[in-house]
Amino acid sequence: MQQGRVAGAPSSPRSAPPAAMDHQPKFFENLSGTGKAIGVLTSGGDAQGMNAAVRAVVRMGIYVKAKVYFVYEGYQGMVDGGDNIVEVSWESVSSILQVGGTVIGSARCKSFRTREGRLQAACNLVKRGITNLCVIGGDGSLTGANLFREEWSGLLEELAQKGKIDEEAVKKYAYLNIVGMVGSIDNDFCGTDMTIGTDSALHRIIEVVDAIMTTAQSHQRTFVLEVMGRHCGYLALVSALACGADWVFIPEYPPEEGWEDSMCVKLSENRARKKRLNIIIVAEGAIDCHNKPITSEKVKDLVVQRLGFDTRVTILGHVQRGGTPSAFDRILASRMGVEAVLALLEATPDTPACVVSLSGNQAVRLPLMECVQMTQEVQKAMDEGRFVEAVRLRGRSFENNLNTYKLLSQKKPDAELPKTNFNVAVLNVGAPAAGMNAAVRAAVRVGITEGHKMFAVIDGFEGFARGKIKEISWGDVGGWTGQGGSILGTKRTLPAKYLEKIADQMRTNNINALMVIGGFEAYESCLQLHEARSCFEEFCVPICVLPATISNNVPGTDFSIGADTALNAIVETCDRIKQSASGTKRRVFIIETMGGYCGYLANMGALAAGADAAYIFEEQFDIRELQANVEHLTEKMKTSIQRGLVLRNENCNENYTTDFIYQLYSEEGKGVFDCRKNVLGHMQQGGAPSPFDRNFGTKISAKAMQWISKKLKETYRKEEGKVFANTDDSVCLLGMRRRNLVFQPVAELKNETDFVHRIPMEQWWLKLRPLMKILAKYKTSYDVSDSGQLEHVAMHSPKEAETGAI
Repeated sequence: MQQGRVAGAPSSPRSAPPAAMDHQPKFFENLSGTGKAIGVLTSGGDAQGMNAAVRAVVRMGIYVKAKVYFVYEGYQGMVDGGDNIVEVSWESVSSILQVGGTVIGSARCKSFRTREGRLQAACNLVKRGITNLCVIGGDGSLTGANLFREEWSGLLEELAQKGKIDEEAVKKYAYLNIVGMVGSIDNDFCGTDMTIGTDSALHRIIEVVDAIMTTAQSHQRTFVLEVMGRHCGYLALVSALACGADWVFIPEYPPEEGWEDSMCVKLSENRARKKRLNIIIVAEGAIDCHNKPITSEKVKDLVVQRLGFDTRVTILGHVQRGGTPSAFDRILASRMGVEAVLALLEATPDTPACVVSLSGNQAVRLPLMECVQMTQEVQKAMDEGRFVEAVRLRGRSFENNLNTYKLLSQKKPDAELPKTNFNVAVLNVGAPAAGMNAAVRAAVRVGITEGHKMFAVIDGFEGFARGKIKEISWGDVGGWTGQGGSILGTKRTLPAKYLEKIADQMRTNNINALMVIGGFEAYESCLQLHEARSCFEEFCVPICVLPATISNNVPGTDFSIGADTALNAIVETCDRIKQSASGTKRRVFIIETMGGYCGYLANMGALAAGADAAYIFEEQFDIRELQANVEHLTEKMKTSIQRGLVLRNENCNENYTTDFIYQLYSEEGKGVFDCRKNVLGHMQQGGAPSPFDRNFGTKISAKAMQWISKKLKETYRKEEGKVFANTDDSVCLLGMRRRNLVFQPVAELKNETDFVHRIPMEQWWLKLRPLMKILAKYKTSYDVSDSGQLEHVAMHSPKEAETGAI
């Protein structure tokens, strides 16, 4: 294992990880796995990303000097023993990160449900000294693991009585520790925002929906799409939100009596508005309010009989389980796998079986049975017709999705809409980012629902100054969610040199509020408008910034709209490059990513693609680190993994350019490996938005427009008949911070910003940097201060869904 500091060593960070300011870091070096054996298995239905989790468990386990075993074919392999339980090495999990499904197999096992089966499984584990199990599966698999743990001491005693193990083994292996990771495309497990595989399944669904929309448009067809999810409507709901479907059927929110008439009226109204296609999404477990199934065929027959529309059914089936995992799922699974090993190392006989899960962007540990019980409560609530309760139990993320979908899918008749007489303008600023159009669509539709007149500004502040502003209606933004780039047009120009002209246009068009969607320029622009209020009263209106940039370099938010799409583009390219290297052998690729001075794309791309190193601006590196990396790759070429991948952020160092690093590696690796370089360039800005970016853009935009409406009411001066907002909290940026969406005054964010390099002073993802190094076999320090706390599954009030996380 390579010693010493590696590329971008943590000894001299230019920007400290967020937690470094408020606690004494706790490192995991004192957690040793020596003498411990960890078994890893996948059980139940497969999901993309399971392999990334298996890889992380194996490598982290070996890293802390534990023995790690594959248990092939899930619980069946544990019961059968023999060659199904095998010790593995570092190289055993090479090249599996980008593979869908599970390489160690998964099977439903009847025998494990019997005590006899579990007795045999315990015997097989004890013979190999395995007392730590990492189970990747759904609620059934995890419940089985917990039962196994509870019975463990009794099983060992029975084995001793039968003479299969001795008394010493009973004492030595007295306790079984269990840590679960939820691998399921259904996202039906309470306690986690996303299960491993859900994001990839959404990718498959959205790819199909986007393809179907083009053919449906050609023939003016209606398509009924059936998606998976068993008794959970998450996939159906989020894909409906992400593609702007006309109607969605989910088990947790059955349609009201008479839904047939309502749906047909809506479909025909949409056709009357010159919409050439209709998309209806049906979850496979969809039911009506009497608990009777609603099938895709039933919906199709209804549309044909009532409306005579040319209608087709597409059942997506197992396509949703297949394919390569998305960048999100790879990072999620890698983080969860490492967290699972830490949890096993820290476990005591009194620690309950836990599940590692995701809350916002935080890895958390929750008691396994609390999560299972709440998951079962959802089904019970649905069976008893308590659907409002079922939605609440699904969690605030699910509830938020549902509320946003209801808000955006159906336009109320004009007579029912309130009239506020407020005019709100929406504009894009900075470089284009996938998901901007979804955000504009949500802003326009929520604004109209709130009773405002919505205006679109073409070409950012430059267009604003030139009067390129027009009213925009509900129908104008139809079909925008799936469009990449910026339909409104966007420019990097800041408002400072056009302040007077922009103020004129705001006065002429009577603009009472602004929503600015963009990257660092959007944030800077709103700071300039805030500072110009003393000279121009026109800017004394509510202003909200939505972060949208592939660089993810906006202060005040952990994620920006567009970054996920760019990350997927990088990871997809890296996969192809790695595949080309597997044929030629002994080849190292140097890949340059965008991001300005922000290393988010390079670092997270490296973690998701399984790279050997990532050079970023936030962590200085010198020629010694470069030399150490070359030596590390030279050692790697002696193993069975004869290829290398190195990512470099475009501005990580002005002297160590991509060409320099390429030439250095070529020279130093002569005779051992050869080198190639790739500059990914603007392909990272293009493409259709990922499901995450569509969903994130839609939800934060809807929330921002509701905030604008609230501010407009608060700041309206009745006697003067105008809006006057001049406090700091009337110019805010809406960002995701750890687990919540937060409105932060841009004036306060100034103190958190490095304006020279256009990055936040603190960036959460730097804490994940050691993860990438550990999984690439470097010796490093990993701050685990945020780990180790077992939390409880929180119940939330309906109010929390409005104010809390996405």
